[in-house]
Amino acid sequence: MAFENITPKVGEIVRASGVREGLVLVNAMHITASVFINDDETGLHEDYKKWLEGLAPFDASPKRYAHNRTGEDNADAHMKRQVMGREVVVAITDGKLDFGPWEQIFYGEFDGRRPKRVLVKVIGE
Repeated sequence: MAFENITPKVGEIVRASGVREGLVLVNAMHITASVFINDDETGLHEDYKKWLEGLAPFDASPKRYAHNRTGEDNADAHMKRQVMGREVVVAITDGKLDFGPWEQIFYGEFDGRRPKRVLVKVIGE
């Protein structure tokens, strides 16, 4: 499990788009990954990891999760993604991401075994 701050990458995409007023959609394009907004604080990230592991503990065996009886072993990653969310939408004001205090965009990885991507769509004028 890992969290990566992707705010600078998204900000660069917004700048390159030339959009001054609009919205940006940032979407995790895999069912065991997440995109969410929160504070970039290491203690909080550790708290998330502990909390998520308590909600959906990793267990590759087919005993705990029915999903793992289908030949997969990552049911916990699907559940963690469901809790953390699939996407965020951020306002663009004067050509920049328009956040509240301390807000940053994060990519959350809960499985790590398959190549994944994040989709960024910029819409506006």
